[in-house]
Amino acid sequence: MAAALLANTLYSLGFVLEKRALTALPEVTIRQPGRLLRLVVGSPLWIGGSLALAAGFAAQLVVYRTLPIAAAQGIFVSGLVLLVLLSARLLGEETSGRERYALGAILLALLMVVLSLREGADTVSQDAPYPLVLLVCVPSLAAGVWLYGSAERRTRNRHRRPTTGVEYGVAVGLLYGVSSLAIKGVSSRLTTDGIGGALLDLLSSPYPYLLAFTGVFGLVMSQAALQRCRASLIVPVCTTVTSLFTAVLGTLSFGEALPDEPLRLALRVAGTALAVAVLLTMPKHDTSPRPSPPAKELTSP
Repeated sequence: MAAALLANTLYSLGFVLEKRALTALPEVTIRQPGRLLRLVVGSPLWIGGSLALAAGFAAQLVVYRTLPIAAAQGIFVSGLVLLVLLSARLLGEETSGRERYALGAILLALLMVVLSLREGADTVSQDAPYPLVLLVCVPSLAAGVWLYGSAERRTRNRHRRPTTGVEYGVAVGLLYGVSSLAIKGVSSRLTTDGIGGALLDLLSSPYPYLLAFTGVFGLVMSQAALQRCRASLIVPVCTTVTSLFTAVLGTLSFGEALPDEPLRLALRVAGTALAVAVLLTMPKHDTSPRPSPPAKELTSP
């Protein structure tokens, strides 16, 4: 629990710092990944945000070795509260009434998942069949990249209303969902005795290669999306998709059993269903007020 809360804090802080750094940079695009990387690595603020995310990744490894996948994802979603608070405080982002209701419903879904937990009753699996992992992950990666490309093409339409970033959040969330499963797999490989044996065991699995793919593509895609959209909305969408993907498909892939008690099972299933329903009803267009450009000063000819 302590590691999960630490991961939440680090992830929220990292996203907000990266967003603040991106607002001061020229426009970035996934069509120029080299330029994007050169710009962000030259920003000390962005480096600080990325280090916070890396530390959150390390804390997440600890969580997956001690908690079931579904339970861990339920706790990770609690970071949305801190993210919204930091976005309002450090970025000046305001959420609409509808968005606040949606975030409240997501937190209610979190509470339902947490209430479905009981210490010692849930098993923590340490392995999954590689063919099953690839069957889940490869189509998800393709869907995420395709969805992001579709959102990019629609965004380039000058007459399109400003987007909230829901499409971007879903696309990046799919990639991070695969990354989360890979992190779970890496944590299971690290249980082998001896550093050499653990390293060989890890390299013979698909997990480091899935992490490399999602790391590179997730970095480029998430930074371009963060620059265009509000962090207080795109990150919750991304987090919700990642959590649902990992909790549902990860539980099935790693063979972690659902609660056998009717009440606990109902709470976990209902919490997941509520989060999905909220995601499907979130606003697709941004209606938040945007600062108007300063008026040009009139001068005599």
